[in-house]
Amino acid sequence: MPQSLQLDLATTALILIDLQHGIVSLSTAPHPAKDVVNKGAALAKLFREKGSTVIYVRVDFANMLKLPVDASLRDPNAPPPPAIASELVPESGVQNGDLIITKRQWGAFFGTDLEQQLHKRGIKTVVLAGIATNFGVESTARAAAGLGFAVVFAEDATTSINEEAHRFAMETIFPKLGRVRTVDQIQTSILST
Repeated sequence: MPQSLQLDLATTALILIDLQHGIVSLSTAPHPAKDVVNKGAALAKLFREKGSTVIYVRVDFANMLKLPVDASLRDPNAPPPPAIASELVPESGVQNGDLIITKRQWGAFFGTDLEQQLHKRGIKTVVLAGIATNFGVESTARAAAGLGFAVVFAEDATTSINEEAHRFAMETIFPKLGRVRTVDQIQTSILST
């Protein structure tokens, strides 16, 4: 049984991964992308109300790193996605004052100033949510843990391309990198502070 969650909101940031047109339009499981976006927006609103840092991460499809891989996530012969594919969906709740990080590959730390922005704000704990569980979220979580940040995963505000991949990450990998909680559990811990 997991321990109750205690968050110091002065040193905790919410990081929402890839809630953008080109990703929320994909088929996701176990949670529909629309639900993940709505739960992420609700968390962002609560974090803002409590004076905590809210960060949105988006991938710039036009400038993604091109690496030699055996299997690509997209058809290499397909035309490039339109510019709007890299833009955050309005339903994500992004507001003026939120930090927006633009990345060029799966993880939000490599090639960005995310680590510096977190240190500048005195952040010690990150709450992660978004799409996709075992791509952008997991890559960011592994880097965050490696850099010494405590990590909390919002299980039902995170989803993947299939339920099996999501469950494997949430049940096998993420408990070893941090703490896995529901949005309700995270909200309860924030409202009780």
